Amino acid sequence: MTKITIKKLNASDTNFTTQLHDLLAWNETDDLAIHQRVLEIISNVRKNGDSAVIEYTNRFDHCAVSQASELEISKEQLKSAWDNLPTEQAQALEQAAQRIRSYAEKQKMESWQYTEADGTVLGQKVTPLDRVGLYVPGGKAAYPSSVLMNAIPAKVAGVPELIMVVPTPNGETNELVLAAAYLAGVDRAFAIGGAQAVAALAYGTETIPAVAKIVGPGNIYVATAKKLVFGQVGIDMIAGPSEILIICDGKTNPDWIAMDLFSQAEHDEDAQSILISDDASYLKSVETSINKLLPTMERAEIIRTSLTNRGALILVENSEQAAEVANIIAPEHLELSVENPEALCEKIRHAGAIFMGRYTAEALGDYCAGPNHVLPTSSTARFSSPLGVYDFQKRSSLINCSAEGANELGKIASILARGESLTAHARSAEYRLK
Repeated sequence: MTKITIKKLNASDTNFTTQLHDLLAWNETDDLAIHQRVLEIISNVRKNGDSAVIEYTNRFDHCAVSQASELEISKEQLKSAWDNLPTEQAQALEQAAQRIRSYAEKQKMESWQYTEADGTVLGQKVTPLDRVGLYVPGGKAAYPSSVLMNAIPAKVAGVPELIMVVPTPNGETNELVLAAAYLAGVDRAFAIGGAQAVAALAYGTETIPAVAKIVGPGNIYVATAKKLVFGQVGIDMIAGPSEILIICDGKTNPDWIAMDLFSQAEHDEDAQSILISDDASYLKSVETSINKLLPTMERAEIIRTSLTNRGALILVENSEQAAEVANIIAPEHLELSVENPEALCEKIRHAGAIFMGRYTAEALGDYCAGPNHVLPTSSTARFSSPLGVYDFQKRSSLINCSAEGANELGKIASILARGESLTAHARSAEYRLK
């Protein structure tokens, strides 16, 4: 097997910023053909409901559904999948679920209020969303961890109804996904996928209830559909390819770091794995490990393509420069494989999840550490956060004026309203003046 040629950058080079920009560039230009096709699907589902969903399910997933009732996966099926799960898998799912739930419990926003001297009460009321849709990839791709990560925070938030959609190509269900849905408390599940599933969740059909928000990963058609129904419903995010950035001081076993880079590169050819170090000889050691370990990997060709096209080894002068580069990249996953990760973490402003120390492999966060693995990609960690309980809660402002408070606030509001030539606003406030 030929050696991988992985890009090598030096942060001290005069053209480093340009090189880094080119490395990070992700060609996510909207495919107009896909955009138009998804618009047609959404329009058809809005107009024809169940019959359109059945038509697309039979066409795209090669199923033989004749009536809408066949689309629903019963609670009994979910329970049966859980009951028949091998003990080892059931225990692992339970342990992961418990840790995810414990972490999520800490995130719950609470209602609050305070009373001003004149008796006016101001506050915030927090309520859960009424109904949430969870999209789960189906068929041979099994993502039970995604079910737990999306469903458990919703349930901790108090969402009363969680609707899961999962495609079943050729009628093939994934028992691990169904078992995870049962464990996580999914209320209803439907064997549908693609843009038609997103449209059904957004607008509702005779059988599938409309939701307030849609979460969960999917292919380009699913992502495009989520983008197009946003506004009718909320969405979690439009996720790009998976990413990992590792900062290492040269003292971690290079095999460990090579495998951590592989852990994201194996997702798909567009995934991005980058290593930063101030030790040039260590970067060479990791490159040696990469080429030594690659032939042992099941997804060797995917890893090879990912590392060749989008991977990089970046040499920096010191930890300060490493942090500067990391903040420009704003990665989905950031490993601080250094002696004092707490000190380096202080310098990090933008990252989806930060894995601290030599023993904290990113893979632990994917499955069972507790924090959510649904994270911002493509540098969106500059302005967004991991999925959490707060994504399934909303806030209402509370204002309860006393007579005295209305008198004082009314004077201020009147002046400002008249300054904006909004006389009705002013008079509305003035009516309550003493």
